[in-house]
Amino acid sequence: MNDFRKATRIGVIGGRAGDKQTLETARQVGELIARAGAVLVCGGLGGVMAAAAAGARKADGLTVGILPGSDPAEANTHIDVPIATGLGYTRNSLVAMNSDALVAVDGGYGTLSEIAYGNIYGKPVVGLGTWKIKGVVVAGSPEKAVELALEAAKRPGR
Repeated sequence: MNDFRKATRIGVIGGRAGDKQTLETARQVGELIARAGAVLVCGGLGGVMAAAAAGARKADGLTVGILPGSDPAEANTHIDVPIATGLGYTRNSLVAMNSDALVAVDGGYGTLSEIAYGNIYGKPVVGLGTWKIKGVVVAGSPEKAVELALEAAKRPGR
């Protein structure tokens, strides 16, 4: 049995909706995270979050959803550990805090807030088709994004 307390935790952040390509990218990211033995952390709802969690589950990974509402049943069906917060968008802070690195896939202002929290907390942020701003390392593929996130998460001082 894995000791998930010691596992690297990679947060996948992105919108509640997305086009077919965005969702496929998120699914691939989730699958690659699980194949690497890392835990996937996300906001637990639909869109990018559900696609990434589905990918992780396909590869027998562990998924954690930090939910904005107060009902764990709100989590998408691919979440193993739903954490209800009752905090609304403020829960984005907890997604960033509970990740060793973040991969942003597309997304809007909610994703931007998670990127900001990631930077505030000193968490590396890798982006795929998302905000091209200071503090986001741009990756050209799901494979490169996960590789960069895993490397950054394991740097000394992390």
